[in-house]
Amino acid sequence: MEYRTEKDALGERKIPSDAYYGIQTLRATENFPVSGRRMHAQFIRAYLMVKKACAGTHLELGSLDEERGSAIIQACEEALAGKMSDQWIVDVYQAGAGTSFNMNVNEVLANRALEILGRERGDYAFLSPNDHVNRSQSTNDTFPTAMHVSALHMVQELTDVLDRVIQAFAAKGKEFSDIIKSARTHLQDAVPITLGQEFLAFRTGIYQARSQIGERSRLLEEVALGGTAAGTGLNTPPGFRETAVHNLGKISGLNLKPASDPRAAMQSFLPAAAVSSALKELALELIKVANDFRLLSSGPRTGLREIVLPPVQPGSSIMPGKVNPVMAECLNMIAFQVVGNDLTCAMAVQAGQLDLNVMMPVMIYNILDSMHLLTNYLPVFVEKCVLGITANRERCRQYFEQSVALATILNPRIGYLRAAEIAKESEKRGVSVAELVLEKGLLTREELEAILDRETVTGQLDGNPQKQEGYI
Repeated sequence: MEYRTEKDALGERKIPSDAYYGIQTLRATENFPVSGRRMHAQFIRAYLMVKKACAGTHLELGSLDEERGSAIIQACEEALAGKMSDQWIVDVYQAGAGTSFNMNVNEVLANRALEILGRERGDYAFLSPNDHVNRSQSTNDTFPTAMHVSALHMVQELTDVLDRVIQAFAAKGKEFSDIIKSARTHLQDAVPITLGQEFLAFRTGIYQARSQIGERSRLLEEVALGGTAAGTGLNTPPGFRETAVHNLGKISGLNLKPASDPRAAMQSFLPAAAVSSALKELALELIKVANDFRLLSSGPRTGLREIVLPPVQPGSSIMPGKVNPVMAECLNMIAFQVVGNDLTCAMAVQAGQLDLNVMMPVMIYNILDSMHLLTNYLPVFVEKCVLGITANRERCRQYFEQSVALATILNPRIGYLRAAEIAKESEKRGVSVAELVLEKGLLTREELEAILDRETVTGQLDGNPQKQEGYI
C-alpha cells in the first residue's frame, strides 16, 4: 500500500494515499475502536449540507476565494450524491462534541476539493480542512445544526409512516364497529364495548403521540450555525450567521432560523430531549397495542381468541401447527429499544457543563436510531399484521353474553346491591345474567333486548371514526 504523510499539531502520520480522510480521522479510528457503528446516513447528509451552505455563504460574502469555495461546494455535491461513502469511518462513540466526525468531514471534502483543483491529496497548505472547509465554523455549532437538520428530515419520514398506521387502525375500527364484546378492566370482565371501539382507541393513542412528535420537532428549526465555539460568533464575517442559516434552509428544504440565543443552542439540548421523549411516548403506545394484540389473539383454544392475527411464519421448531404473534413481538422489541435510546439521550442531555454539552454524538445516534427502527418496521407491521386482522365474531358475542358485568346495565332499574346479587348468582350457577333476569321476572324479553341494544350499551354514537376527522 502506498502512503502520503500528513502533519497535525501532534506530529506526522502516514495516511493511505487513496484515502480522502486525513490525519485527524486516522487518529480517531485508533483512539475509538469501539462499536464498528458509523453515524447515520441522514446525519452525514445533514453535515454535508451544512458545509455546502457555509462555503456558499463565504462566496456570497467574499470571505473565501472563488477557486477554493467552488471546489468545496463541488466536493459537497459529489458526497451528497453518494460518492466517497466509504470515507466516513469515525465510530459513533468518539471524542466529545463530535470533533472527530467534524474533522472526518472536513478532511474528506478538503482532499476531494484538492483533487478537483488538480492538486495532490494532503496539500493542506493550499486548501486546508480547518482554514477553508471549516472556515467560520466550530464543531460546537455545526454538529448540533446537523443534528437538527437530520432529525427534522427523519421526523418527516416517520410522520408519513404514522399516518398510514393511524389510517389502518381507523379502517379496522370501522370494520369492527358492529362487533359487541366484553370490555376488561383489571383483566376482569367489564361492561360491553365493541371491538371497533378498541381499535379506534389504539388509533387515538398513536395519533396523539404523532402530534407530540410534530409539535416538539418544531423546536429543532432553530439552529446553532454561526455561533462558532461558544455562541458568540467569533471569527465569522458580518452577516455570516443569518446568510448561512438561510442557505442551509434552501439546501435542506427546511424552515430553519438562527437560534434565538446561540449560547443556549450549545449549552441546552432541550429540543433533542423533547423529540427523544416524544419518540419514547410513541413507543409506549405501541407496546400497549402489541401487548393487547397478543392477549386478544391468544389461544386458539385456551386463550381469548377474539381476534386472529395473520399467520406469517411457523411458530415453533417442535410443536407442529403452532403460529405465534411474531409481528407484535417484534414491535415490542423495537419499542423497548426506543425506550432505552431515550434514556441514553436523557443522560446525555443532562451531562452538559457550562458553555457546551459534549455528549452530542450519542444523542443524535440514539434519536436517529429510534426513528430509523420505527420508520422501517411500522409499514411492515401494518401490511403483515394490522390490515390482515380478522375478528372472531362468535367468540366476542359469547363473551358478551356470558359476562357477569352485564349486571351493571341493570343498576338504573334494580339498584347496585340487587345487581351485585344477580352477578354473584350468575357466576355461581353458570347461568348468564340475561337468563337470570328473565327467570326472576325482573324484565320482559322486550325490555331486556332494548337495554342490551348494542348502540345503547356501547355509546356507539361517540365511537364513529368519521366524527373525528383529524384522527383519520
